Amino acid sequence: MRFQRKLKGRRIAVLAADGFEKVELTVPVNALRLSGATCHVISLRHGRIRGVNLHEPASRVHVHATIAETDPDDYDGLLIPGGFINPDLLRQSADAREFVRAFDEARKPIATLCHGPWVLASAGLLEGRTMTSWPGVRDDLVNAGAVWLDQELVRDGNLLTSRGPQDMQAFVPAILEFFAETEPGRTSPSARTTSDPQRVEPPALVVKTMQWTPRPSLRTALVAGAIAVGLMASNRRWRS
Repeated sequence: MRFQRKLKGRRIAVLAADGFEKVELTVPVNALRLSGATCHVISLRHGRIRGVNLHEPASRVHVHATIAETDPDDYDGLLIPGGFINPDLLRQSADAREFVRAFDEARKPIATLCHGPWVLASAGLLEGRTMTSWPGVRDDLVNAGAVWLDQELVRDGNLLTSRGPQDMQAFVPAILEFFAETEPGRTSPSARTTSDPQRVEPPALVVKTMQWTPRPSLRTALVAGAIAVGLMASNRRWRS
């Protein structure tokens, strides 16, 4: 593979939590590893974190280390997969926000897609940046100061973004090029100063998929009920 030599020795941190979109982590990571890079999943906790396929539970992946245990200086680049839950958990973590800021301050390459840019928004890194994401989070990114483009790939200096799984064929080759660069922060950003408009309607594939969502199993219902009871008890203790 022509990127084998360029990515050999490169260390990529993969920032993810439970609820990551499986294809957005496993496909890029497999490609990076085949190209010679070392990829470590960094998360909020030890053990194995659960992936999802849109709305259905998927397989787990092993966590190399927690964010608190990890020094950003040990890595050459950062990959943040999306999913609905994963970035929402990460953006609420002070450790995760500081971790992402460290990569940006060092002008190290950061690649993310789908809902992953939520983490960048909460870290305060989007003012004046040009990017894309899952169309449903466009307004969040624009309100955080970004110029949002409805394109499969957007490159702005040390930041590479993509819309989601539908653009994986473009995203994977792009990150191989991206993480192979020695000075990614020197690329000129887009000349665009205004965002593309909001979508007229959500993606038809997602709407259809959710339409055929099966009923939850008894086990799922029991777990959800236990979580709800626990949250209610915790809330009562917090108020008292």
